Amino acid sequence: MAAFFIASPTRISVNLTAMNLQDWGWSPFFADQFDAWQRHGYLPARVIRGEKNYFRVWTEKGELTVRFAGKMRHRAGGRGDLPVVGDWVAVEPQPDERGQIHALLERKSSFARNLPGRRKGKGGGRVEQQVIAANVDLVLIVCGLDRDYNLRRIERYLTLVGGSGAEAVVLLNKADLCDDPEKCLAEVREIAGDSPVHSCMAKQPEQLNFLFDYLQPGRTLALLGSSGVGKSTILNGLLGEERQKIGEVSDAVGKGRHTTTHRELFLLPEGGILMDNPGMRELHLWGEEEDLAESFTDIEELATGCKFSDCAHKTEPGCTVRAAVDDGRLSASRLKNYHKLKDELANLQRRR
Repeated sequence: MAAFFIASPTRISVNLTAMNLQDWGWSPFFADQFDAWQRHGYLPARVIRGEKNYFRVWTEKGELTVRFAGKMRHRAGGRGDLPVVGDWVAVEPQPDERGQIHALLERKSSFARNLPGRRKGKGGGRVEQQVIAANVDLVLIVCGLDRDYNLRRIERYLTLVGGSGAEAVVLLNKADLCDDPEKCLAEVREIAGDSPVHSCMAKQPEQLNFLFDYLQPGRTLALLGSSGVGKSTILNGLLGEERQKIGEVSDAVGKGRHTTTHRELFLLPEGGILMDNPGMRELHLWGEEEDLAESFTDIEELATGCKFSDCAHKTEPGCTVRAAVDDGRLSASRLKNYHKLKDELANLQRRR
């Protein structure tokens, strides 16, 4: 995964009463696609919130409540061809601040999972892509330094983002609840490759100031993580006001409640767009085996020294990956998780 560095910008305050499409991420990439739809009188719009039966979109005429045309569902090859939060679409405006989506513009990036709840039955269940969000530039993977802390889960999130076209930053929240936050920080940096890793206490807004270095007008960031890790607290801290409800974490099981029940884009006062996402307890990967190359660069580099080019890093002689485990340079649990994710993606490809 390529490194993502932004020079600390001069703070710019966005006028939230005079928003334009560029503030929401509109760019020549989308404008070129929209030419074919403009002659129909449609408006370019970004999906900023998704509900069960409708969407809220932002257009140059303001916010509209929309549904997509029935012919879109008819033409769609699957869920991945239908709009999600973050998408740019062509909307036909209608009276009473309503409208209808007629086209979905090509995405710059998207991250998806295998739809949960379809794992049982003969053959492993039906395979179906669920696009979680679209046109995200940077994903903030949030992990709590309490009972939520799990290196293997972070590896899974990094693999998800690695195949999406977006960059990743790992945020270790609740540093005050950890006996040794510096140790955890070092452990995550060891597995995160070029992705930056930070620790913080999001309930103290001043500790989130480093995130302003990642904000830029028109750039979209998304919060991703389990329930109760502090995503809504981070969002509220960056907004400067409490816009999202914050839930409590159960002392018994260490899991949070789903206080965020839908995906939504928020325009930040300092510039940039932030997407809040509900916590995900099931994260079945959707992608290719090659996606592991970005989230497990250390294993990929070690593998170049293996005796056999098709080495599976299990029992083959001359395996430099297994040798690295034996001499302590590579964690056995990291290699085990690599095999687990690789098998999951290979099985997914076969079933697809």
